[in-house]
Amino acid sequence: MTAPLAGKTALVTGGARGIGAAICKALAADGATVLVNYSKSESSARGVVDAIKSSGGKAHTIGGNVGDPQAVAKLFEQIDSQHGGKLDILVNNAGIYELGSITDIDPDLYERTMAVNVDAVFYVTRAAVQRMGAGGRIVTIGSVLGERAIGGGLSVYAASKFAVAGLARGFAHDLAKLGITSNVVQPGPIDTEMNPADPAKNPSAGAMTQMIPAGRYGKAEEVAAVVRFLASPAAAFVNGASINVDGGVNA
Repeated sequence: MTAPLAGKTALVTGGARGIGAAICKALAADGATVLVNYSKSESSARGVVDAIKSSGGKAHTIGGNVGDPQAVAKLFEQIDSQHGGKLDILVNNAGIYELGSITDIDPDLYERTMAVNVDAVFYVTRAAVQRMGAGGRIVTIGSVLGERAIGGGLSVYAASKFAVAGLARGFAHDLAKLGITSNVVQPGPIDTEMNPADPAKNPSAGAMTQMIPAGRYGKAEEVAAVVRFLASPAAAFVNGASINVDGGVNA
């Protein structure tokens, strides 16, 4: 049986760890050649590539801070020179999660969050679609906090995720005529290095688990499964959707 993404090239921003790494592995398992983007975690990105190759898949590391427009331009120069300049799938996964009340938040935190969580989606998507043809797929990783802020200290992060949901839905209108879809996957609490489910590592994990109807944190692979579907030919008529992977948190 032919792999559904055979012959496709996928770029996953922030693909070195957590949800991003799981997405890279899932897309590679379906036959895509995966470009594992990283900013600082080169060794982790190489680990993801090695794991994919050991399973018979195809992957390459590609460095670049997607929160920096100049770095984005250089990243796509690499794609053009080293990978044929053709892209079929983009997963906007890179993000940072920092908290702070509006009464004491550092403006630098605001700027940094918006640069990585929002500006990167704009600049990377704009460059990616110039290299896509009909059948292209844009999947943006948002958050259930892009629908509501569930507690204190979340205003800046939630604002960034509201913004990317708006961008992705707007892209759906802009790109439909080109045969390219744009959708948002909105995880809830997922057990990753950034947000561990272990209360010994994350003091808020216990309280958060009590808010989840499913009674547990999600797994990165469960988010990747939804991305895998949206990237596939089977999702050709899914466009402008926001899909929550949250165990019922926003139900």
